[in-house]
Amino acid sequence: MKRHECIEINPDIMFGKPVIRGTRITVEHILRKLAGGMTPEEIIEDHPHLKLDDILAAQEFAADYLSETEIVFASGSKL
Repeated sequence: MKRHECIEINPDIMFGKPVIRGTRITVEHILRKLAGGMTPEEIIEDHPHLKLDDILAAQEFAADYLSETEIVFASGSKL
């Protein structure tokens, strides 16, 4: 079981999409910016409250999700 402390899934935030904890920035949004050629530094410049660890956590979360690893959140909910 893999824990992703930086990622939160809450049905009341962004329709339950995975977000960086404490924000409304979705994992998808970060991944699309990276896929579009932005560097982590450029993303942080656009969203100064993010840290490099948040961007790396979004990438790790996506990799785990795609590998079908059971993901457990700090709240105990599973995906």
